[in-house]
Amino acid sequence: MLQPLKNLRKFLEEEKEEEAEDGADRMKVLSIDPGLRKTGFAVLEREDNQDLIKALTFGIVKSPSKLSQSECLVNINRELNDVIQTFNPDVCAVESVIYVQSYKTAITLGAARGAGIIAAASRGIPIFEYAPKRVKQAVVGKGAAKKEQVAFMIRALLSLSETPPSDAADAIAVGLAHFYVNKENKQLENLEAGRI
Repeated sequence: MLQPLKNLRKFLEEEKEEEAEDGADRMKVLSIDPGLRKTGFAVLEREDNQDLIKALTFGIVKSPSKLSQSECLVNINRELNDVIQTFNPDVCAVESVIYVQSYKTAITLGAARGAGIIAAASRGIPIFEYAPKRVKQAVVGKGAAKKEQVAFMIRALLSLSETPPSDAADAIAVGLAHFYVNKENKQLENLEAGRI
């Protein structure tokens, strides 16, 4: 009578191993904090059955002041395409446009966002946008957090050995916000379906 139970356990363990090998339970997020001269980026990974989130890479796409605006946009797009090709993310999370008093700044920021969004969208990667206040609230607990607070929390949450540069930390925060919002949405779906 115990043999069928042993067979079932063995079957379930084999299924779990196959899923882990296939990467079926993993999600990779490319997250972007756009800027013309400094665009922060990160690729984060989480296994669905765990809360552990790892930073696979993060950094800043820097465009020197000698480059024209169009050359900066090409640089952003090229660098992010390289990141996408290397890490093959499932989704892309981008910080949405913030309110700025200067229309010129808004247009420039929008163009930088567009360069990053096109890099992901041209490869069929779904794009998710998050307001800066929502990102800070998800990571720090308050929407008016300062850049230093965000960077400190990123270091603590991901157990990094050093604090990342602020633009990279902001990109990581956007990715974390995506994971947190995604987790909340799954919990709501489970609640509505009566699975909780």
